[in-house]
Amino acid sequence: MAFSLLEVVLILAIGSGAGVMVGIMGGSGVMVVVPMLTLLLSFPVHTAIGTSLLIDVIATVVTATIYHRHQNVYIRPGLWIALGSVAGALAGSRVADMIPPIGMTGLFALMLIPTGIYLWVKGLGRPGLAADDDDQAGSPRLPVQTGREKLTALGLGLFVGLMCGLFGAGGGGMILLILIFVLHYPVHLAVGTSSFIMMITAASGTAGYIIHSNIDIQAALIASVPTVLAAGIGAGIANRVGERTLGRIIGVVLTVLGVAMIATRVVAGG
Repeated sequence: MAFSLLEVVLILAIGSGAGVMVGIMGGSGVMVVVPMLTLLLSFPVHTAIGTSLLIDVIATVVTATIYHRHQNVYIRPGLWIALGSVAGALAGSRVADMIPPIGMTGLFALMLIPTGIYLWVKGLGRPGLAADDDDQAGSPRLPVQTGREKLTALGLGLFVGLMCGLFGAGGGGMILLILIFVLHYPVHLAVGTSSFIMMITAASGTAGYIIHSNIDIQAALIASVPTVLAAGIGAGIANRVGERTLGRIIGVVLTVLGVAMIATRVVAGG
């Protein structure tokens, strides 16, 4: 479909926001793309989710490349998360196609609010994480060494993938938390690695939405133009902003977006 000039401007702005979010926290642009496409451009929620996944793929390619250049990508232990996330993303995208749009909107909005609150709390509660990123925080702490740890990472990856396919979330935020709190990655290494894993997960979810024709490729390509630049800028910011401040910013944005989506749904239903 053809977009008006105003709609193109809005899509470009949405792409910019998604790129910054992915670059800063190795997270998913879904937190910007899905709410904005549904609220501002009246996209069906299934199409908004599929479109957000394709934008995520492009954004994470840029972000993961930048972090890799700084030697902040370590994929071997996280490979178990990636394997589970691919299977989960395909399954989630299949289930999502069976859920009515009104249900998808409500579920996604309800997911945003607790996620935002969680990030706010963790941003406040873990100010000393950077202190762990010292010369001793090397490879001995990073690999998944035991069978139990491999199964845990695989199971968590499956859960992340399901969220990716169901809600359009590339899972970068959840992957980031798993890498830091379960696999004990240093923060910068966790962000870079989560971006790489999310690239794989989002690609898998995108394939599922393409199969069910729930994606607007034209909108995704337009949004991806500023996404490439913004993701690079966001990756640079991530190395300068304090963890506590970053957690607060992201937490507020997620919570506000979730509340806005629910409020809009209530008004529309009334």
